[in-house]
Amino acid sequence: MRSRFDPDRQLTARMVVTMFLLGLVYVAFIAALIVLLKSVVLVVVIAAGLLGAQYWYSDRIALYAMHGHLVTAEEQPELHGVIDRLCATADMPKPRVAISEMDLPNAFATGRNADHAVVCVTTGLMRRLETDELEGVLAHELSHVAHRDVAVITIASFLGVIAGLIVRFAFYSQLFGGRNDRDQNTAALLGIVMAVSALVYALSFLLIRALSRYRELAADRAAAMLTGKPSVLASALTKVSGDIARIPTKDLRTAQAFNAFFFTPALGPGTVIAKLFSTHPSLERRIEALAEISVELGEAGGKPRGQT
Repeated sequence: MRSRFDPDRQLTARMVVTMFLLGLVYVAFIAALIVLLKSVVLVVVIAAGLLGAQYWYSDRIALYAMHGHLVTAEEQPELHGVIDRLCATADMPKPRVAISEMDLPNAFATGRNADHAVVCVTTGLMRRLETDELEGVLAHELSHVAHRDVAVITIASFLGVIAGLIVRFAFYSQLFGGRNDRDQNTAALLGIVMAVSALVYALSFLLIRALSRYRELAADRAAAMLTGKPSVLASALTKVSGDIARIPTKDLRTAQAFNAFFFTPALGPGTVIAKLFSTHPSLERRIEALAEISVELGEAGGKPRGQT
């Protein structure tokens, strides 16, 4: 799919490198499990099944987890109207549109490709933003679809998911025998499986977050260039980030599993650890980048690149 969103070669290069490195780790992980569990068929079937489920049903899983549902143009005419205008401007297929009945102000895009993409916004976001601010947020999410980084993040996150599941599987699986016949060898095997899984999870965690932080800056830039209103996107960022800090902690915890997909992370007051491992750049970094784009657009006459 080609659109009028500016291509980002750095983002593409980072996605390729991330997927390559994760692919190497994934192959080594599967090989280690086959050696340890002595069952090629079982490991391959489980791995392939989980990967297929995440790839083909990622949009449904995300919508279900975030209490989202698809809406028609008759149900949400204003929301559909904004997305229609942006897709026409960007010359890209219109994704499905969904609403999440949550007060948490946020939005996300998911789906394996442009033809199966979904853009979802929460009712909390729609209530807080003006129309032009909502347009900036939706342009940000549509750029994720156009740049294909939604699919990459979905696939990349699979490795960490399966590593975590393997740790749980090791505790409950009958592969390790009943409670009465777990000898020292079985205990050692269990320890090795858990150690390998933990290492794989740590590597995938770091790689995904490094990619995620850059892709958010790339989406901010693409949205600002498409709409020609970086200051409006900065305003939306400031509003949403400020309001998220006032959302109850229990509601934030519900949404944190999907931080990599959100417009802004569902985090409470920032801590050093949270910022270090965040899926998003800091608000200050994003505002600074948008200010630079404002200057760039001002020098170009205030029009998005590629438009007349």
